[in-house]
Amino acid sequence: MKIKTEKSTYREVMARERNERKKPVRPNILFRSLIYILSQPSMRKTHFSVREKGMEKLGKKEPCLVLMNHSSFIDLKIASTLLYPRPFNIICEADGFVGKEWLMRQIGCIPTHKFVSETALVKDMMYTVRTLKSSILLYPEASYSFDGTSPTPLPESLGKCIKLLKVPVVMIRTYGAFQRDPLYNLLKLRNVDVSADMEYLLSPEEIASLTSDDINSLVSSRFAFDHFQWQKENGIEVKENFRTDGLCSVLYKCPKCGKEGVMESGGEEIWCSSCGKKWRMEEDGSLKAMDGDDIFSSVPEWSRWERKETEKEIDRGEYKVDVPVEILMHVDYSAVYDIGKGRLVHSTEGFHLTSDDGELDFRRHPLDNYTSASDLYWYEKGDMISIGDTEKVFYCFPPKEMDVAYKVRFATEYLYRKAKETR
Repeated sequence: MKIKTEKSTYREVMARERNERKKPVRPNILFRSLIYILSQPSMRKTHFSVREKGMEKLGKKEPCLVLMNHSSFIDLKIASTLLYPRPFNIICEADGFVGKEWLMRQIGCIPTHKFVSETALVKDMMYTVRTLKSSILLYPEASYSFDGTSPTPLPESLGKCIKLLKVPVVMIRTYGAFQRDPLYNLLKLRNVDVSADMEYLLSPEEIASLTSDDINSLVSSRFAFDHFQWQKENGIEVKENFRTDGLCSVLYKCPKCGKEGVMESGGEEIWCSSCGKKWRMEEDGSLKAMDGDDIFSSVPEWSRWERKETEKEIDRGEYKVDVPVEILMHVDYSAVYDIGKGRLVHSTEGFHLTSDDGELDFRRHPLDNYTSASDLYWYEKGDMISIGDTEKVFYCFPPKEMDVAYKVRFATEYLYRKAKETR
């Protein structure tokens, strides 16, 4: 899957007319049925099954808010299968509208920008449940898991939003979807069965009796997961021989020599090109050193160490990512615009993006982002770090050999927490 791009300049893009904010459209039964039908081959191939809890409490025509963990591209097919024929609108990243705005609106998509506060989105959601009488599908993490766990914080505004909507909350939690198609694995599908839990989580009466913080705590607890641990406990084997393709984007720091940007991966192995330490990913998802101590025996364990190492850098005042980048820019639904090369700096001061031609100079304070909209293999182009505001979004692509997207996410979250405590 790719995205339409056009060459332009920053000045030309900023002069373009912005898209008018339009009210959500209730998806009709024809589009709902089409998506359902197109989803079934994948459901059959993965032997999809569901376990329901308390769903008899939800009326057949009663709008609800569906919260779903985001594991892979099969997620929407799962939701379409479980919710059919119930009408539902989907909160999605605005770049998904590029080149196909009419279709996206007809199937019920509501555009937003990741990790940017938008009061207009809340209004759209209220209009959806109250006027359109349609449910809403929301991925509150707003990002796929990189390492198979749930470290990405949920938005602090989620509890307030749930209280404003005053509709039942349903949760869909998937199993096997990450093993089938982890984000780092370059869109290569594995032969893994997929299932889901579908639970009636909160009634309107329960929502009214709880504080926003109570709701946030409840939802956050339900979103805690470790897909690799689940795989091992359930004896799930991934036999494909491309298990580590792209894994170096996640495991970017060598735990033996401590160097970054030297990890390489492919096939069933991941190794350090500096010190030569090498691991094999077993069929159960565990990591085994080819010689010596494993150091880490799982992707999440290694990833948690990288996060702590990044936090230590920040506490010592040593953290700084300074990389050349290719810059794409999004302001409307006609295309994303290639505005050339520049430089992205991330430090304790926040983000600073500049273009080589001197036209662009954009900053974001640590308090502006509670996490980073980093992505791997974005639209098949490469690892990406996104920053922006309600008016514009920049997609920054470091060189392929610089695996910094994940580290920037760690740093953004920690810098936000520190800035919030200081404030």
